[in-house]
Amino acid sequence: MLERLNEAMAHIERHLDQQIEVADLARIALTSEYHFRRLFSALAGMPLSEYIRRRRLTVAGADVLAGERTLLDVAVRHGYGSAEAFARAFHAVHGVGPGEARRTQAALRAQPRMSFRLTVEGSGSMEYRIVTKDAFALVGRKARVPLVHEGMNPAIVAFIRSIDAETTARIEALSDQEPTGIVNVSDNLADGRAEGSELDYWHGAVTGATPPQDLDALPVAAGTWAVFTTSGAFPQAVQYLWRDVFTQWFPSNPYRSRPGPEISRVRVSADGTTADAELWIPVERVAS
Repeated sequence: MLERLNEAMAHIERHLDQQIEVADLARIALTSEYHFRRLFSALAGMPLSEYIRRRRLTVAGADVLAGERTLLDVAVRHGYGSAEAFARAFHAVHGVGPGEARRTQAALRAQPRMSFRLTVEGSGSMEYRIVTKDAFALVGRKARVPLVHEGMNPAIVAFIRSIDAETTARIEALSDQEPTGIVNVSDNLADGRAEGSELDYWHGAVTGATPPQDLDALPVAAGTWAVFTTSGAFPQAVQYLWRDVFTQWFPSNPYRSRPGPEISRVRVSADGTTADAELWIPVERVAS
């Protein structure tokens, strides 16, 4: 898998002056576009589109400083339809416009070319199981919130506090299958999962019953799920588990992620410092 990912990265480098299609990268990596985007953002720490933009403008920066082409020629060469659009993108990455950079030979910011390699750390193992579930409904309350990679998410904390105890009890009573009880769900995330991008956050329950009309509901199709467990400091243990699933488990197992809600069942200690958690990720097996 890592070898294929690196072939896709080489394809990006060869086509920085052209339109780069995610479908082509996914084909090289022998996976789906959906999974490629998710895996790349987990491994690289940034969305795929942002990496391509930074690499393209890194190369463009060298052309600007070289002074061998007009700024419009440089803009067109790197896929920008006008000098103005190029100047805005250039300034966003380098902190200075291309004209000023050329006049003053300003210091620019470079995005190094990425490649991936396997690093073995420690001797720990990941505990998981594969579960096939019939169609079900997620029922509860949902809110659109910004994504926070580490630490408490203030928007989620405020949202959960806004749900009264009676409503929470009604939601929990609807739970009739795994994962049981109140669950926290992330759905409809931006492809790159950039910090600050938005997602639908659910405080709900998994049920086969008909959802009450006064609660939010999301029908979920039948499918396969990879289920992971962890225990540790809250909320870091849960956030790190998601990271490890994409950076360690997927590259070494014959599965890829598929569209669908990601469900976590978290039980926090009385003092709020630790938690036991179960993470459900929708997956599909990769044909061998």
